[in-house]
Amino acid sequence: MNFITKLIDFINGIIWSNNILVVLLIGTAIYFTLKTNFMQFRLFKHMLKSVWNKEDEEKGVSSFESFCLGTACRIGAGNIAGVVAAISVGGPGSIFWMWLVALLGCSTSFIESTLSVIYRKKNPNGEFEGGTPWILEKKLNKRWIGVFYAIASIICYIGAIQVMSNSVTESFESAFHINKFALAGFLAVAVALTIFGKRNKIINVLNKIVPFMALLYIGVVLIVILKNATLVPLVIKNIFYQAFGGEQIIGGALGGIIMQGVKRGLFSNEAGTGNSNYAAAIADVKHPAKQGLVQAFGVFVDTIVICTATALVVLLAGDQGDLTGMVLFQESLKSHIGWIGIPFTSITIFLFSFSTILGVTFFGRNALSFISKNSILNIGYKILIILMVFQGGIQENQTVWALADLGLGLMAIINIGCILPISKDAIDSLRDYEENFLNQGKKKNISENLAEEKLNLNS
Repeated sequence: MNFITKLIDFINGIIWSNNILVVLLIGTAIYFTLKTNFMQFRLFKHMLKSVWNKEDEEKGVSSFESFCLGTACRIGAGNIAGVVAAISVGGPGSIFWMWLVALLGCSTSFIESTLSVIYRKKNPNGEFEGGTPWILEKKLNKRWIGVFYAIASIICYIGAIQVMSNSVTESFESAFHINKFALAGFLAVAVALTIFGKRNKIINVLNKIVPFMALLYIGVVLIVILKNATLVPLVIKNIFYQAFGGEQIIGGALGGIIMQGVKRGLFSNEAGTGNSNYAAAIADVKHPAKQGLVQAFGVFVDTIVICTATALVVLLAGDQGDLTGMVLFQESLKSHIGWIGIPFTSITIFLFSFSTILGVTFFGRNALSFISKNSILNIGYKILIILMVFQGGIQENQTVWALADLGLGLMAIINIGCILPISKDAIDSLRDYEENFLNQGKKKNISENLAEEKLNLNS
């Protein structure tokens, strides 16, 4: 076991510590931004409309439901803890680089999600399924790599579930002094009641949780902003000033500031890892590019909206001494809205983490279905998820968490290697969508050469 742990740490060191993934993901994002002619800026208004637009939807999963599923996995405890860590280590300037990474990452999310719709397929129940494994199988004829990616996905999700569960129990124990064992048991039961049932039960639950938690969090942050309205311009100005070194540029700290923002941005929105591909593929839309725009907007919401909200809470609170991590956020929020800030933080962590657990459970189930359709295996997977929720809630397991990092790293490498050589298909789909749908404004004029031939709805 000690050998396995050392091996995992060694591989993670190569992937993460040497910034290989950072360079890969950022380089890819810049390339796709240029190739799509800055679609995330040109089509932002339409991205927003696409999330709620119902004209293309049929009887399956809607664009909004797919958006909630993808956003549930992006928004987690990391949207608080990760942002606080970036500020603690890299200062306010790291937030600017987090924004930049998210804006560039929207193009990557568009490409990978559009490809997932193009190369998805229908299962025997008439439901869409797809993602990076299906792209590898259908377009590149590399099913074995698809299986490897699916296994890496499941490993990553199991680790992520433990991290989220532990975040909930730690927060509630600190705020309410509730026993971890009882909290872990409650969370495991809540997850079990949701994941055992119809396939769309998770989606239906997330449709309610995701909008509620986002609006609740943003609502409280708006109160904080209004209370500190005169300070907001100064905080924003300081973010930009510190982003390029500020007073620290003489000390050579600029590289550290940039890297903190870049890393946290990538870890938060996960554009390029292929996670959101599982969500994109199940949406019942008539043009692949539409779902690509929807998932691109998810990256914007995750980082530009939620992460920025967290940053403002901390930065508007001023100097909090040597506090770090979740304690820093709790005390910052407490300074704005009083004692209610402590329980509010715990409730927020619960909502963020619970939605992430459900989302990655759904993704993992799709990954497993690519490997095997065995129903017993599917039941075993659900039982394992419940056990991991409980286990993660009562204690930390650094090896499992390291496995999650390994799984995510492998997913990103395989996914980028998959979508880069075939990105032209997604770019052509975007061009077709703009020329025959957006510009003409009529759904019936979508050209058959992409909407029918590449979409392959009945394949």
